[in-house]
Amino acid sequence: MLLEIRSQNPDARQIKEVVNLLNKGGLIIIPTDTIYAAACTISNIHGIESFAKKLGKKGSNINFSILCSSFSQLAEYTRPISNPVFKLMKQVLPGPFTFILKASHKLPHHFRENKKTIGIRVPNNTIVLEILKELGEPLLVTSIHNDNLIMEYHTDPQEINEIFGHQVDLVIDGGIGDNVASTIIDCTDNTPQIIRQGKGKI
Repeated sequence: MLLEIRSQNPDARQIKEVVNLLNKGGLIIIPTDTIYAAACTISNIHGIESFAKKLGKKGSNINFSILCSSFSQLAEYTRPISNPVFKLMKQVLPGPFTFILKASHKLPHHFRENKKTIGIRVPNNTIVLEILKELGEPLLVTSIHNDNLIMEYHTDPQEINEIFGHQVDLVIDGGIGDNVASTIIDCTDNTPQIIRQGKGKI
């Protein structure tokens, strides 16, 4: 199912519908401030793993990150963050940056068994931020790649719905997405290092 939500001033009733679906174990596709991504609650990791495998991702090739609504929520799912890293994050978030940090014990046990670190974001996208605030917990996400040699990611939500709509419970149409993923910054040793230059610039 395709659900169009205004990118500015999203309808609160639509946001509640999305959150109710997520709380029932739903798997959805959402816009972000970069690319469209598959998403679910962090307690539904098996559901998103199954979807990722259908995309041809297996084992260590399945890269997840979590989207948070705020710094306070972000801090719950990571080990203590050094002052230099925290200052950098405050400068660029919300924004198109993924920070690799050491995961805390609050992440689901199954997740921590396979991942000692986590990619974490506070996206600058009103739809997603409203969903996160209503949900009260982070979203677990994985990117949706395009097999096209020119376009690395799917950008048109209607096209995304045609291709993946039967594999997920909902596709949110938040407008045409970007074709450039976030910039990834590894902060696991407290010395930030860019490991993938994406949409964000520092």
